[in-house]
Amino acid sequence: MMRIEAYPVFTRAIVRIPGSNFDAGLTTAEFGAPLFDLALEQHWRYCDALTECGLALTTLEADLRFPDSTFVEDAAILTPRRAVLTRPGAASREGEVEAIRPAVLDFFPSPLTIDAPGTVDGGDICEAEEHFFIGLSHRTNEEGARQLAAHLAGLGYTSSTIDVRPMTSILHLKSGIAYLGDNTLVVMEEMAGNEQFHRFELIRVSADESYAANCVRVNDRVLVAAGFPQLTEELFARGFHPLVLEMSEFQKMDGGLSCLSLRF
Repeated sequence: MMRIEAYPVFTRAIVRIPGSNFDAGLTTAEFGAPLFDLALEQHWRYCDALTECGLALTTLEADLRFPDSTFVEDAAILTPRRAVLTRPGAASREGEVEAIRPAVLDFFPSPLTIDAPGTVDGGDICEAEEHFFIGLSHRTNEEGARQLAAHLAGLGYTSSTIDVRPMTSILHLKSGIAYLGDNTLVVMEEMAGNEQFHRFELIRVSADESYAANCVRVNDRVLVAAGFPQLTEELFARGFHPLVLEMSEFQKMDGGLSCLSLRF
């Protein structure tokens, strides 16, 4: 079993409670409407898991103006050096950035921004230590990617783009990949051949478990969706420590584990 080093070490996270109109959000999934009470229970357990991993939470109240706003990851990108407030690609979500701005400013007083006509969803951004993969998707456009790459370069990071627009199986880049530290990348099989991933140790996720590719390394644990035993067992075999969480109600709304928090 390999020795796992924690990278990076997170101490805080920002989360937002789902609103009672959560089922009015955007989705392409065909699993039926989410059950609100169950979504609340799953969100509570998710927050409890972050606390168990050593994080202090800033918990924002539900915002009924924006049914998707529990997916806080899309509104900001928090790097160790500076924050970037995004500009989501869905018009109904644009106001989420201003709604979360005060919480971000509490910890990152001078955030950078993405400006029109650029659009960026945080779910398209995968941080792999000093390098960022930027997904070009139906939510993140080329101008947004250009602006973000320039911001990251100014902060001393490198970046590259991955075009997921031809893919029908995922909404965001991080629906299909997750960086776990230790030069290890979880990647859904459909994307595993990308030459940009050749320098990484890959954990390939089969098509029937592709939803689980959106897992999250939080200090010594890896949050992983319940119901996907092959990936969970592979994580154990590689020396990681999975923490399995029910995500059924968020999957119905195109959401995954990374979407529900901003970790820093």
